[in-house]
Formats: sequence, structure tokens, C-alpha cells
Amino acid sequence: MRPDGWHLTQDLDNFLGRTEGFLNSRPSLHTMPLTVIEGLRTRGANAFGSEAPVFGRLEQGGEVSAIFYRTPPGRLGLTPVTREQAGMLAARLADLGHTLPGVSGEDDSASAFAEAWQRHTGAVPTLRQRLRLYRLGTLPPPEPLPEGRGRVAGEQDRGQLIRWCGEFVAAVGEIRSVDADSWSYTRFADKRFTFWETQDGTPVSMAGMTSMVAGQIRVDPVYTPAHLRGHGYAGAVTVHVSRAALTAGATEVVLFADPANPTSNSLYQRIGYVPVTDFAVYDFSWAAPEVT
Repeated sequence: MRPDGWHLTQDLDNFLGRTEGFLNSRPSLHTMPLTVIEGLRTRGANAFGSEAPVFGRLEQGGEVSAIFYRTPPGRLGLTPVTREQAGMLAARLADLGHTLPGVSGEDDSASAFAEAWQRHTGAVPTLRQRLRLYRLGTLPPPEPLPEGRGRVAGEQDRGQLIRWCGEFVAAVGEIRSVDADSWSYTRFADKRFTFWETQDGTPVSMAGMTSMVAGQIRVDPVYTPAHLRGHGYAGAVTVHVSRAALTAGATEVVLFADPANPTSNSLYQRIGYVPVTDFAVYDFSWAAPEVT
């Protein structure tokens, strides 16, 4: 039996061999590591950049109880842990000389790690955003939809997708920009996108969805340009891709929303999504030395 504690590796196959059962046990809560790791598995270790990713698992009594992953230059992604477990991980990574731009995970876990990282490294954590995880319950009977239709985006739509994904990441403050050169390294490259189009074929909103992993599909992102909002297009395209996910055989369909945005939260709950838990994203920085 392996000793209790955090075990680190850069070997994806070894990591999956030890953690696949744990990750699949709670597919909604583990949606981020499931989809990120699936992207690495299918596209290769440098699917998200040139630096090697690092993975870790927490073992207790021979069972995996938590994991982390990091695909440089991104933040550390962490599944739920106790404050003590977060502290152990921060100490281990700091001792090994790791540098981190931030952490993301379930609210209490991310904040516990951020506090521990500051103690061990002096890095100052700043809350970048909170996210609310929703899981689809039952889609209600269809409400009247705006005029138009859903259409799966194809290769001919690449320019439109790059432009709108770029606008989306700018709006939510994500680290990486999106353009034609960086597209294949972004988290959007492997998603299937759907447009909501007006009757004349003009795209007015879009929604993406991940590949199905462990029976779950995540709707991500949902985006409507600012000048086209208020017409029900986001709701229409979200219902459309949610139905497509269920038709594809997904047993769990999830999405994230900004809990501070009452419009999106009301919309998702109206079409059948139920809150699961809140996540937090922290950035790390170093205070400038005092001038004497």
C-alpha cells in the first residue's frame, strides 16, 4: 500500500490509472478535471502549451480522495479538500519550487489553498471570480422561442467562433487570449458549437459543449454579443444544446454561471438547471518591496 499523502507525477497514464475511478465517481463536481485531462489524453501532453503538465493525487488508506492538475501556464485546478489537505499540498509544491499563477476549485478548497500558498511563499491571493456550478434536472416543456433555429457550427464558421470566443474571454477576464494562432491551444478547440440563427441565417448567439466524459457533458461557453442581448437568444441556444447533450446519451449536463449575474442564473434555473456548489478562482501575485 502506498503511503498516505500527496503523490505527484507528470505521467498522464499513471495518473489516470490511479484516479479514473475517483474522477468518474462524481462527474458533475469533477467536470473541469475530467474535460481537461480528456483533452490531454486525446491530443497529447502539450495540448494546452509547450510545458509539461503536472498531476497529483491524495491517497488515504489506499484510496484516492482528491486530485490536482496544472497545465502550464494555467492555474492549479483542485478537487474538494479539507483545509489541512490544502495546507499539505501547498507546502509540498512550495518545497519543490513550483510557481503558480493561481488556483481554481470548489470555493472553500480554493480559498484554503490560496491562504496556505501565501503562508508558504508570500504570494498574495486575489479573488478573480466566483462561479456557480449547475446541473440539469429536467428540461421543462418548451417555452415560446425567438424566431430562428439552432445550427451546429462547421469548419466554415471558424472565423466567427474565434471572434466570439475572443470576445467571451475578454468579457470574463480569462488569462489566455483567443485568436487564429492560439485557437488550437485553447479550451475551446475541442468543443462542439451551436449557433442560434435568425430566419435569414444570421448567427445571434452561440453555445459550446464538451465531449462526453464519464457520462457528463458541460455546456461552455454561452455567449451573445452585447448588442444582441435581451431577445431570448441565449436561452434558446442553451435549451438546444442541452437537448442535444441528452440525446447524445449524457446522464449529467452541467454549466457554470457567474453567481453575481441574476439574469443568467434566473435563465438557467428557468430551463431546468439546479445549483450544485460555488467555485472560486484566485490569482497569485507578489507584493512590491517597500521603498525606504
